[in-house]
Amino acid sequence: MALLGFNFSPSSLTPSLISSLPTLPLLPSRLPFSAHPFTRRRSSVLSVRNLGYKSELRVGELMEPGKETFELNRILHAPIEPYNTGFLKVSDLHTVYYEQSGNPSGHPVVFLHGGPGGGTTPSNRRFFDPDFYRIILFDQRGAGKSTPHACLVENTTWDLIADIEKLREHLEIPEWQVFGGSWGSTLALAYSEAHPDKVTGMVLRGIFLLRKKEIDWFYEGGAAAIYPDAWEPFRDLIPENERGCFVDAYSKRLNSEDMETQYAAARAWTKWEMMTAHLLPNEENIKRGDDDDFSLAFARIENHYFVNKGFFPSDSFLLDNVDKIRHIKTTIVQGRYDVCCPMMSAWDLHKAWPEADFKVVQDAGHSANEPGIAAGLVAANEKLKNIIKKGS
Repeated sequence: MALLGFNFSPSSLTPSLISSLPTLPLLPSRLPFSAHPFTRRRSSVLSVRNLGYKSELRVGELMEPGKETFELNRILHAPIEPYNTGFLKVSDLHTVYYEQSGNPSGHPVVFLHGGPGGGTTPSNRRFFDPDFYRIILFDQRGAGKSTPHACLVENTTWDLIADIEKLREHLEIPEWQVFGGSWGSTLALAYSEAHPDKVTGMVLRGIFLLRKKEIDWFYEGGAAAIYPDAWEPFRDLIPENERGCFVDAYSKRLNSEDMETQYAAARAWTKWEMMTAHLLPNEENIKRGDDDDFSLAFARIENHYFVNKGFFPSDSFLLDNVDKIRHIKTTIVQGRYDVCCPMMSAWDLHKAWPEADFKVVQDAGHSANEPGIAAGLVAANEKLKNIIKKGS
């Protein structure tokens, strides 16, 4: 058995040998080991079990003087309930649901969910320290609890950016931190580029720049090379003579006058994404594809945005406008094996914006709920929290 370079058997653990072993810094822990969300995963980094988190850090990094990473909490915070919920009318047609949790006097952070059309869930609150952050979640137009459900009218990126500003003003928040993953990273970049003076910092995950090559990769057969078993039901819903463009073929069905046609297409579209969102299959996530209410909003709104190229004026719009946000403290967390939003997009953003911290989680796919991704997101929020504390 070897530990930190020492070879020994249990019988050789003499007091003198134990006293000679280096001391590792204690890792923060808010939950008993049995309650930690990451204890089921075998650590390939530290040869110590039940530390309660999975990290890409090496032991040497933990022991280096001056490294702040080991001081950052990487464990999801305990579940909390909102102290305030409401509905904000953002147009004659649309009303969006929002909620606030954490510290009412804390530093405000807005959570931008994925999809588009995915809506928020209670677990989204757990990435933020509730003692420090005033946590604002909201469901984008047509998604979650927002009304009208699955509506595509007046539903564009620019409408959502305007909604974020209306919500900020409604809550009387001068500026806030922005957090977004997948489509949420797209919206976070677009919002921040439109309103850079309102953003104190950003945490981005699973970068999606909504370029044609990204859409083609996931919906036109690229990712099928990795998930042929998940791809076939998605493919087979569409007749062979319409398979030249699956996004268009699904758009036709998701906007059919027959609701059963819509639901069938929505289930197939949603299951394809849910089956590929984790490095290891997640049955609970896959079952979301069976929820017609969720699937209809998720698939219709997502497809609507992709057919319209995100409503951006050019394919490289977000990258072309990075100079507007270069000054904003930002961390990018990307799973190496993200099939939904492959790392090429995060890498392109990293090259265009080297000032942002770029963290690659080597044993993760797309979902924010994967252990390494979740740990990286919590740590990124902790880092921004420390920067804010030092500056106050």
